[in-house]
Amino acid sequence: MTVPMTTAAFGLWARACVQSLGAARAEIDALNVFPVPDSDTGTNVFLTFDAAAADAAPHVAAGDDLETCVKAFVDGALLAAKGNSGVIMAQLLRAMFGALRGLSLDLSAQDVARALRTAAVASYEAVGSPVEGTILTVASAAASGAEEAEREGGDAGRALARACASARTALARTPSQMPRLAEAGVVDAGGRALVVVLDTTERVLTGRWDPDREGAPAPHIPVPQPMTDVAGGPAYEVTYLLDAADDAVATLRVTLQALGDSLVVVGGDGIWNVHVHVDDVGAAVEAGVEAGRPHRIGVTHLHEQVRAQRRGADAPTRMVLAVTAGPGLTSLFTGAGATTLPVQVGDGVQARQVVEAVRASSADEVVLLPNGSDHVATCQAAAHQLRDGSRQVAVVPTRTQVQGLAAVAVHEPGRSFSDDVIAMTSAAGHTQHGAVTFADAHGITMAGPCAPGDVLGVVDAEFSFVGQDVAGVAFEVVRTLMSGSAELVTIVTGEGLPDAVVEQLQERVAATWPYLDTVTYEGGQRRYPLLLAVE
Repeated sequence: MTVPMTTAAFGLWARACVQSLGAARAEIDALNVFPVPDSDTGTNVFLTFDAAAADAAPHVAAGDDLETCVKAFVDGALLAAKGNSGVIMAQLLRAMFGALRGLSLDLSAQDVARALRTAAVASYEAVGSPVEGTILTVASAAASGAEEAEREGGDAGRALARACASARTALARTPSQMPRLAEAGVVDAGGRALVVVLDTTERVLTGRWDPDREGAPAPHIPVPQPMTDVAGGPAYEVTYLLDAADDAVATLRVTLQALGDSLVVVGGDGIWNVHVHVDDVGAAVEAGVEAGRPHRIGVTHLHEQVRAQRRGADAPTRMVLAVTAGPGLTSLFTGAGATTLPVQVGDGVQARQVVEAVRASSADEVVLLPNGSDHVATCQAAAHQLRDGSRQVAVVPTRTQVQGLAAVAVHEPGRSFSDDVIAMTSAAGHTQHGAVTFADAHGITMAGPCAPGDVLGVVDAEFSFVGQDVAGVAFEVVRTLMSGSAELVTIVTGEGLPDAVVEQLQERVAATWPYLDTVTYEGGQRRYPLLLAVE
């Protein structure tokens, strides 16, 4: 028996997958030796699911119909997908839920088998040169297991259980299919991430998920052995979102495949997520320009990451310490690999707290994210105490939580310390920020008088708007933050936010600037029900 596919069940599944992937993130990162041993597969898949769940959460909370919730989730996964495995996972989700569209609340074994097979086929089609012994192999095995259960007359629960068992068996065989995995003594990292998702799905849909447990139990997987050599390959990972007609993507695939390897292009309906490893970054981006409008372009130097991986225990360890102002924000920073120092909005941070948090770690390199105007000087004082000759410490002067999110999003442990700090500082500096709060007393602002209960729009720490409509004031804040090069609006929700505000704001932003992407996170911060950023 399976749990009916309701909005509530879907919301539980999305949260459970994030929880399980969070618990397995470090383990999966450690398994990552293909296509590049850059130790980020677990983090990439976690961030992909975390963003997708955050986009779906407002619809689940509002009790919207299942199709609306699913669309928000798969669109969020597509737009946020990171790394090779994250992008493939986004395609698996998109195809799987596409195959289930319009079905009744009660799944059958046939439904499960068809959804998993559709997903597996779509994942192979998305990859330029499919390789066995990867997440693709595990996805295909899961589909075969469900199909076997269907032929035997099992129900949906049996099909899910067989799919999970087949996936685990296929995962265990991946070292025999790929010499690089056998040499390192590990199974495929992407395949392991998929097994976590499948196991979680089976437990949720059969009613056996316990939200108090810390995610999926890890199988006995060997610790990776040092690689004797790393196969040569392109120097750079290039990723971007692409607004393009579907018929332009076939030509794009051919062009990018000729430029490099590890090509994955997923999406549809005019929006695509592109991932490729190349030596010629400019040519990869130009191919996107010829196909449509590339945006949110990312470039990572893969060889530097590989060198850092090879250095192993001799490499300096790097810590990002972020001051966070709400449980959701703490979870976001933790998921991105940062250590957090939680505080309440308005509370101070003592230099002693920062120093103790850093000294409790063994980090040789430390990046501090104050994430508040009042915290910058404190973090700078702490940095001065911590610089003892054996430790490098830098403060990225993030004055808001959203600037901190922008900084940690580009954090790359494989880069040199100085390059990483420069990239994080640049990302924070290019993030325009604002907020929405409520007046608790009569007063005079830059925008005029306010009374208790009035909605206040904040821009650059000044009360710039006074109104009665939260979504309306938030929109005016976004309008003020806009620039000609803007690509992304980030919305972080906090305590006391009225229902439907986020959806109203998203609709107004989309109608005014259709080229902008919008992402929403549940921050849980007090005092400011909305934190806003434009990048």
